[in-house]
Amino acid sequence: MSFLSLVAQRQSVRKYSNRPVEAEKLGRCLEAARLAPSASNSQPWHFIIVDKEPLRTEVAKATFSGSVKFNKFALQAPVLVVLVMTKPRLLNRFAMILKKKEWRLIDVGITAEHFCLQAAEEGLGSCMMGWYDEKQLRKLLNIPSDKTVSLVISLGYAEEGYPTRKKSENQLKKFPVTIHSDDFQIVSFKLKTVIVVHSKNYIHLHHSTTHIQHKLR
Repeated sequence: MSFLSLVAQRQSVRKYSNRPVEAEKLGRCLEAARLAPSASNSQPWHFIIVDKEPLRTEVAKATFSGSVKFNKFALQAPVLVVLVMTKPRLLNRFAMILKKKEWRLIDVGITAEHFCLQAAEEGLGSCMMGWYDEKQLRKLLNIPSDKTVSLVISLGYAEEGYPTRKKSENQLKKFPVTIHSDDFQIVSFKLKTVIVVHSKNYIHLHHSTTHIQHKLR
């Protein structure tokens, strides 16, 4: 499968069958997550795998409440993965303060996406959940106070016939693109969604299904 096909296949799955997830597949998802890039290779994350009852059900219940029910599907997922963010190393902490950037959040997002892309490669469905009762999760999983719960990811086989949804474009009224290069004249465009590809003699613009090609002098 090509990478673009894999990206297109991955989607948030919210209906699961009761088929268990094989340990080998789960292991490859974790390995993909481990290989994710991070600032100074700090890998500021821990993955907590929850697949045994009654803990799995209790963790699932911590992702919704009586008034907020959109994560109730977590009860169906045979595996729940709690992604925990750790404290940065001293050098990273200093750099984050100096540059006023929380690189750990980027690192955690990348490793979560690696996990979910590998899940799609394995024929599994996943969904990242950012709504949960962190206090309850800490209590259930004995998470130390110096660590932060970043995400809960549901994992399992989608129910039979679960559709692959078409991913709509981000509709922007104006999206200006300006290209500066020694090999190109400066070109400005205003299109809704633009992907710009640099080559020696061409700039290729893909807008929806229309392919526009401009040759530059």
